[in-house]
Amino acid sequence: MAYTIRLAVRDWDYFTPLALGDLKPRGFSLEIHRVGTLVDNLATSADYDAGEVSFSRYAQAVARGDNSLLAIPHFLMRGFRQRCIITTKSSPLTRLGQLKGKRIGLTGWQDSGNTWTRTLLRREGVGINDAAWFVGRLTDDHPVVDRLAGFGRPGHIEAVPGEQPLLTLLRAGELDAIFTPFMPNGFFAPESDLRQLQADFRQAELDYFKAVGYIPGIHVLGIKPALAAAHPELPQALSNIITQSAGIWYDKRVRYADTTPWLMDDLARTARDLPPDWNDNGFDANRRMVADFAGELFEQGLTSRCLTPAELFPNVST
Repeated sequence: MAYTIRLAVRDWDYFTPLALGDLKPRGFSLEIHRVGTLVDNLATSADYDAGEVSFSRYAQAVARGDNSLLAIPHFLMRGFRQRCIITTKSSPLTRLGQLKGKRIGLTGWQDSGNTWTRTLLRREGVGINDAAWFVGRLTDDHPVVDRLAGFGRPGHIEAVPGEQPLLTLLRAGELDAIFTPFMPNGFFAPESDLRQLQADFRQAELDYFKAVGYIPGIHVLGIKPALAAAHPELPQALSNIITQSAGIWYDKRVRYADTTPWLMDDLARTARDLPPDWNDNGFDANRRMVADFAGELFEQGLTSRCLTPAELFPNVST
């Protein structure tokens, strides 16, 4: 019997072939629901059957023995984090190691992206205990929510006083740098007073890739276990159809590269500098990255034990 999967994902452009109906799954129907923020608890949602979930939050749940959600080793969002450390153009800071002893703002302590960004600092000898951390909203336009999630340490990891925006504190000199996944409005304008901390962040990211062999996974594909149990073929079929959509989208992106003046150059440099499998999904292709992330979650105190890749993806690890 045909069934419909209600999939909640951010507005990633590689879903366009699926959203437009250029590609249709076989054996099931797919409803793509675009969400501005990730579903708070996909496992208990009455609106969705599968979706994009935080890799960190999923791993924390597994470490607590919570198996209410099944993750597929398909990374809907992955990205380098060197670009996500910003400061002011007047700041003298240009190297990650210079953040030792400094005041750092970030938009969420347990977030997957910020966990990976703290990893970059650890690689440069700047541990969690080597900086003062302030967690809060980036701008006035962002909501006031709990961004510490129980991981605060008085005098060391704290919520921003008075819910002041991080950018306000950075510009006032009360913060030295900010971790943010998305650049604020106006960041790329010529008159902007902000910049990436590392001037040549692309080279820093390429050096990182050469050292570790992967681009960090941020969000993973999640599905309700009952649905996967009723249709064992579904998790892989869902992953496959998204991969097909991304392939169609990429081919069209290469053909219609004039959406920005130098997109062709970026495509060429990516092909030159990275192996063709840099964005491959699946357990084996991501085993090292998954193991490294599990280790970081444990080292940074986000999980009480170090999970194995097989524990995180039990349905495909055997």
